[in-house]
Amino acid sequence: MKHNFGAGPCILPQEVFKQAAQAVLDFNDGLSILEISHRTTEFEAVVAEADKLVKELLNVPSGYSVLFLQGGASLQFAMVPMNLLGDGQTASYLDSGVWATKALKEAKFVGNVNVVASSKEANYTFIPKDFEIPADSAYFHYTSNNTIYGTELFEAPETTVPIVCDMSSDIMSRVIDVSKFDLIYAGAQKNVGPAGLTIVIVKDEILGKIDRKIPSMLNYQSHIDNGSMYNTPPVFSIYVALLNLRWLKSKGGVAEIEKENKQKAEALYREIDRNPLFKGTCAVEDRSKMNICFVMENAELEKPFLKFAEDQGIVGIKGHRSVGGFRASMYNALPITSVHALIDAMQSFEENQAKAN
Repeated sequence: MKHNFGAGPCILPQEVFKQAAQAVLDFNDGLSILEISHRTTEFEAVVAEADKLVKELLNVPSGYSVLFLQGGASLQFAMVPMNLLGDGQTASYLDSGVWATKALKEAKFVGNVNVVASSKEANYTFIPKDFEIPADSAYFHYTSNNTIYGTELFEAPETTVPIVCDMSSDIMSRVIDVSKFDLIYAGAQKNVGPAGLTIVIVKDEILGKIDRKIPSMLNYQSHIDNGSMYNTPPVFSIYVALLNLRWLKSKGGVAEIEKENKQKAEALYREIDRNPLFKGTCAVEDRSKMNICFVMENAELEKPFLKFAEDQGIVGIKGHRSVGGFRASMYNALPITSVHALIDAMQSFEENQAKAN
């Protein structure tokens, strides 16, 4: 058995894999999901149900549109300012990691950017706090979970400025108050579905307020007006996301999966803090529940432990090259049994080292 801690594209429920595989062979009376037109009533029903489930699971208020787009969060880095940042305006950004940095870099091509705070000098090991968001900002942008560094911002800052959030790696993992946000975007390949799909939840009233001419494919209104079908959508990715959303609902929804995610994270952090061979890499109060980053006290033992873990069927825990060490990504579909398998491996390695010394 493999215990998949990969950072993304990541683990999905086995039942979702089986249902998706069957649909590749036969989705509708002998036709594969890969070959049906996105204009068929059958696929329109898929999009409609996926839209309904996103709104239901996240308790999305009225006045918001849900979009199923392509291009990943990286395209949203540019779409957000193109749609929301007018000439002469300034957008405020929180720099809390690599993806936040990439987002503000793209915004600078469109207009003025104000970085309200950054933890770059500390290698992004904490979430900046007590920063001020200028009241005249066009919007405030932040990344809720930093996959590379293992930090997470659990509450949206209090501000009168429109809030935009990149929730690519923690959407659907915990309860959020969507009404606090004006735009949420998320690459699907963590907790929602396979790579190739991006979900956008946008407050309708914030659009259409700038004079800039926006290419149709980069205009949120184009996609709203066409029900996420302005162009051919990522049919298979949307369908698998629908299956995964059904699975999440069957488990009791976001509130229930949040309880499981807390249990998984607490168990692994407890072992990291207990085991003398390992240590966490970021501020305790900012520890992510999705991406748990840690290193070894003795860096020379990292490769031997990685090999030891792989022999136990544990895959995907090698840390990002900019951080090193290990990263255990624990998205919704990862069972707690896999977390215990990793903990057992850490304890066994500790025992082996004690005997060797």
